[in-house]
Amino acid sequence: MKVVDIAQEIYMELDEPSSLSIPPIAFWLRSNVGTLNNYIDTRFKINDDSLEIEAFEHDSNVDVQIGREEKSIFKKMYMVHYYALKLRETLGAAASDPMIEVTSDGATVRKINKNELSKTYAQAKRFEYEELQTLIAGYKKFEFLPLQVAGDDTVGGSVYTNITLNRARR
Repeated sequence: MKVVDIAQEIYMELDEPSSLSIPPIAFWLRSNVGTLNNYIDTRFKINDDSLEIEAFEHDSNVDVQIGREEKSIFKKMYMVHYYALKLRETLGAAASDPMIEVTSDGATVRKINKNELSKTYAQAKRFEYEELQTLIAGYKKFEFLPLQVAGDDTVGGSVYTNITLNRARR
């Protein structure tokens, strides 16, 4: 899958904000493939010719495209980044705009409370980060299989039969 396709999906999921476009999202995705690799222990890279995200497989010597699970983790990583940016924007604006409500000649103008907006973005970022951690844990749990299982299941275990279980020795 191409980086631009994932960037477009993210842009659509964010409801096409006017303050954002697809190229910055695609740039962020290209720049953070290594972070994805670190999170889920993969070897994804950007193909210079096709601009697709691929993983090199040792056994088959072929490039495999990014899957649905990896893509959802990558998209969630961007969502955490997006809300972190929004949080920084509102924190900076809150410091420079202390006025919340003005009343004059019977008319009232109320501005958005930047502190409350910052709290909302912080909560959204925290929620997205928790979902990211859940996705990563689920991916690692179901994607990685053991390389070796040691032991012999054909030999029966020994059971001790003369153990007393009465703890109150009266």
